[in-house]
Amino acid sequence: MIKELIPSRRSTLLRRNNSEELIIDIDNNRYKDLFLINGPNFITDNISDSDLIIKPKAYYMIINNGKNQININYNQDVSKHKIIYNPFKFEFSRKIMLKRNFFEENYDIPENYIDVLPKWYSFKFVYSDYNLIFVRPEFGISIQLHHYRKEFWEILKGEPIVINGNRTYYFVKKGTKFQTSIKTFHSIINANKEENAFIMLKEKWSGDFDENDIIRVFNPNHYL
Repeated sequence: MIKELIPSRRSTLLRRNNSEELIIDIDNNRYKDLFLINGPNFITDNISDSDLIIKPKAYYMIINNGKNQININYNQDVSKHKIIYNPFKFEFSRKIMLKRNFFEENYDIPENYIDVLPKWYSFKFVYSDYNLIFVRPEFGISIQLHHYRKEFWEILKGEPIVINGNRTYYFVKKGTKFQTSIKTFHSIINANKEENAFIMLKEKWSGDFDENDIIRVFNPNHYL
């Protein structure tokens, strides 16, 4: 595949380049509509031609944040590149909410939680001053930001891919911590394909915590 069409509000897959340099050709009038993962960089503005050159073995993904489709041309067949994460894999699958008892039976969950937030791709235990969040294998939360709070993440289990500001971190280790400033893009992806290999993280915050203060800029599976 040397051509790809990306509809509005969708993306390519997150892929890993092979041993040759990959050159991506897109009408430069559309650069303003793009979000781009290129290796360790997460680029959301002022994209240039050089940003669309992917080094050998680097990870890459193109997000169309515009209102019209984008046509992409590659200088090599990207269908042979390894797929790291397909954000649309379960888009049309049956949405079954995760159950609290699964996590209580399989993980050391502190008992003093005050609420839970079950979804079909994640599960959250709510405590008075932190949240305990699980992300299902082959799923990621939306790329989002907040206007009124900073967030502090600590990875407790698994090796996720984390977007934090203008950086992308791959397969980070247990104990890794992140701080996300106000109005800073962030996301977490569980690229593990092993069943029940959940990512587990502890989330704290400063500022005003409100579930409505979530601006989702890329939400591939229309999560609520």
